[in-house]
Amino acid sequence: MHRLVDGDLASNQHGWQWTAGTGTDAAPFHRIFNPVTQGRRFDPEGDYVRRYVPELAGVPGGAVHDNPVPAPSATPTLPLDGSGGYPGPVVDHARERTEALRRYAEARRARGPV
Repeated sequence: MHRLVDGDLASNQHGWQWTAGTGTDAAPFHRIFNPVTQGRRFDPEGDYVRRYVPELAGVPGGAVHDNPVPAPSATPTLPLDGSGGYPGPVVDHARERTEALRRYAEARRARGPV
């Protein structure tokens, strides 16, 4: 916990497991979280992002969740390929969601009827 910037034992005890979909809650379904969707829903003005991602401090409002991220200066966009000081996306969430659902279905088929 001491390495987490926003770590709180009461909040994080199962938080990471829940977010990863590996927790001990009784949800009867699997979860596929999209951090961009979560950001838009729970940090619509981008305040949390700007607080912990200094490279985006000058990007206005919820635009911090956009891809490509609008630049804080006069340049039209902040390139997400590493050339503008901010790294590009690690994954394509839409594609990875499709892949996760495919693997989930494959695992269920391999397991057989419950």
